[in-house]
Amino acid sequence: MFAIDQQTIDYLKLTGRDEAQVKLVETYAKTAGLWAEALKTAEYPRVLKLDLSTVTRNMAGPSNPHARFSTTDLAAKGIATPYEEPTDGKMPDGAVIIAAITSCTNTSNPRNVVAAALLARNANRLGLKRKPWVKTSFAPGSKVAEVYLKEAGLLPEMEALGFGVVGFACTTCNGMSGALDPKIQQEIIDRDLYATAVLSGNRNFDGRIHPYAKQAFLASPPLVVAYAIAGSIRFDIENGVLGVADGKKIRLKDLWPSDEEIDAVVAGFVKPQQFRDIYIPMFDTGAAERAPSPLYDWRPMSTYIRRPPYWEGALAGERTLKGMRPLAILPDNITTDHLSPSNAILPTSAAGEYLAKMGLPEEDFNSYATHRGDHLTAQRATFANPKLFNEMVKNEDGTTKQGSLARVEPEGQVMRMWEAIETYMNRKQPLIIIAGADYGQGSSRDWAAKGVRLAGVEAIVAEGFERIHRTNLIGMGVLPLQFKEGTNRHTLALDGTETYDVIGTREPRCDLTLVIHRRNGEKVEVPVTCRLDTAEEVLIYEAGGVLQRFAQDFLEGAVA
Repeated sequence: MFAIDQQTIDYLKLTGRDEAQVKLVETYAKTAGLWAEALKTAEYPRVLKLDLSTVTRNMAGPSNPHARFSTTDLAAKGIATPYEEPTDGKMPDGAVIIAAITSCTNTSNPRNVVAAALLARNANRLGLKRKPWVKTSFAPGSKVAEVYLKEAGLLPEMEALGFGVVGFACTTCNGMSGALDPKIQQEIIDRDLYATAVLSGNRNFDGRIHPYAKQAFLASPPLVVAYAIAGSIRFDIENGVLGVADGKKIRLKDLWPSDEEIDAVVAGFVKPQQFRDIYIPMFDTGAAERAPSPLYDWRPMSTYIRRPPYWEGALAGERTLKGMRPLAILPDNITTDHLSPSNAILPTSAAGEYLAKMGLPEEDFNSYATHRGDHLTAQRATFANPKLFNEMVKNEDGTTKQGSLARVEPEGQVMRMWEAIETYMNRKQPLIIIAGADYGQGSSRDWAAKGVRLAGVEAIVAEGFERIHRTNLIGMGVLPLQFKEGTNRHTLALDGTETYDVIGTREPRCDLTLVIHRRNGEKVEVPVTCRLDTAEEVLIYEAGGVLQRFAQDFLEGAVA
């Protein structure tokens, strides 16, 4: 629990909240015992202490947002290595091909943005430049960031290093960084280069940020600017020499602004009225409410918004839970990026091939995330992550092969995931997914649930579910089932040649029976926990999903 204190009140005032709202927060916090002074005397069953003097600059990665480490530990982690920038014009090992200040989680704090701008100003004064292979961008979550940087005279300093404003929404952090310079991309391919991204977002799962960034690291906005100058994740950002000015070697400490400098800019140029000017008109719905609201005229050939099929066939609630074949058998820690990546669409992907057939040039393919309104594009992203490990697909040595691959049964034919999904859809074959622990962690992306349901997946049996993704599955009419402790895909020796039934009456957290029919005729019955956790979730699932449940309520209300 983080106390509400004067710093909280100051932030609310700074960001333009009206006086009555600020007073309400303070009064409520003090009355409810949530004010900082009150919490000092509270009794806690467990107390954790943190020495603030030990806090240093930090990053997270690669591949997981919770893998935090101090920038002083880069060498010990094997990330920074003895490094010399190539002199032959080629990119170095660990080249940072993307450096992006992005995501509302970082740019909502003016101090972060100001710190990055001041570091850029200091670098410009010393003649430092970003490396030519680094694609830079600045996409603050709010238009206010652009306003106060302009008024402080700092936006040109950002632009001089390539961090011009490209938009005010999800960009690189959601896989929408755009295309690389073709020469840089080709060098990465030809040399099989270990290329990376550094961004101030909150997700860095493999394959999410950019198809050619093999790994990604999360950093604060000023550290992102520093890495654009360094050019490689192998560079020791704390101790390495970023450049030379007037014979002096320049390191990060020479560029990093002081707290006093940051505070002075925030105090002088970040103003409550800036937030009011931006946000009050944004939420003025008067004009929209007065406008006529005709039914949407669906465009049948659109690749961005198309009438969805959520009321048709199996998606209207017609599920059998009988004779299901596994689309995939998956390991632990399957993320929503594995289930439905949001990164750039490559021309060799199933979605890319579809868009090309629709007449779109490659430069307009954009990302999976931008095509979420067209189910024909978005469903081709299901399990399209090149980092996927489907344990049904093996190398010659018996290890699991990496890639967006599936094995169609009963033929045993290995093919691209989308081709397998199409094959099963044409056969009207109900599907199941078997998985390990923490299934569905990461961003709670709706298409991670929509995609599998459109593919014909009726149930997912895992050792555990991420809570929001479990809810999303139910909302799409997919049944989440959990193995009992000590039972999993390994103990049951599942190889994907089986078919599956689910038997039992569905009630909150009840036991159901997973019936496994092996290829040799053996039948195994396994108790599993039904992860419809509440009575309302049972009703939503039985209706076919949340849309169908809402429709029921609406029609019942209309009749009444």
